Amino acid sequence: MPVGTVLLLVIAALIYFGVGQRLLDRMRLTDTQALIAIALMIGGSFIVLPLSAGRTTVGINLGGGLVPLALVIYLLIRADAARERLRALVAALVTGGVIYGVSQVTDFDPSSPYLFIDPLWLFAIVAGIVGYLAGRSRRASFIAGVLGLFAVDLVHLVQALLANMPTRVVLGGAGVFDAMIVSGLIAVGLAEFVGETRERLAEGGEDL
Repeated sequence: MPVGTVLLLVIAALIYFGVGQRLLDRMRLTDTQALIAIALMIGGSFIVLPLSAGRTTVGINLGGGLVPLALVIYLLIRADAARERLRALVAALVTGGVIYGVSQVTDFDPSSPYLFIDPLWLFAIVAGIVGYLAGRSRRASFIAGVLGLFAVDLVHLVQALLANMPTRVVLGGAGVFDAMIVSGLIAVGLAEFVGETRERLAEGGEDL
């Protein structure tokens, strides 16, 4: 079983037992909604929906592409104010710009002995960190991490279409292990960790 699937199953178990309740509340999701989303990510990883055919074939993975994008749209709709939506979208642009820049100055060769990390993980980690720094809140961080990478994927897709490259492009093609999902989880995890740390420090300061 892929590592990504195992991780999501563990997350689903933690949510079911209430460990992730506070995080889900901040993300405007209930336990049931989160479990449904995770189930769709896992099951949808095996489903690729065709978008266009031709010399450059385009598709989107249900679990790795459509589900995280649906979560982003849901969070944007449920945002408390237009300012929050704007902040999340600006954070997504910043994240996308950084990731695109990294992709342009790096040339990954899987056979290189100096490549100590999979490019997917590298982009996901960078997107997660930048998404948090630009978004700050848990919801904005998730939106920035997911939309930022999706925007970069779209840029690469447009470049492939304009060059009429004989290739197959699948957005979110790695399913539950795709960088969009991983970056969103990393961004939210950082926001939650930093938020918890600040709250505990504030509580400790009040006790002094």
